[in-house]
Amino acid sequence: MPDRLPLLSTTCMREQGMDSSDPSDPHSQQKPATSDDLDDKVAALEQLAQVLKDDPQALLRLLRRLEQLHRSIQDGPFRDSLPCGRNELFRLLEDMEHSGGWPYIPRLQLRTFIDLLQVPAAVAAADSAQAN
Repeated sequence: MPDRLPLLSTTCMREQGMDSSDPSDPHSQQKPATSDDLDDKVAALEQLAQVLKDDPQALLRLLRRLEQLHRSIQDGPFRDSLPCGRNELFRLLEDMEHSGGWPYIPRLQLRTFIDLLQVPAAVAAADSAQAN
């Protein structure tokens, strides 16, 4: 199962005693943003887009930076926050599908992913037995 280890979120790794991050590191203990903070930052970005409305090159740079931010959040904090348990992850994915999915992930792929999570427990047990 070592090839599956990189897929574990750091939350799961912490729970399983495999996280080597330093809890005293100020970067690892950032204060969560409130909804108002997020709304203010999004409003500032919308205002910036309005200021740049006549500059397609600048708007393209903004869009590219937003895409980089999206990927950074998706591959970092979002992935790290995923639940460890299969049932909790399944509930999260169902919630995502019902609320419109994840940006840039077509519904069909998300649906396929949810279907794959419903593999009978017997298959998982058989895999575990083969590993031993």
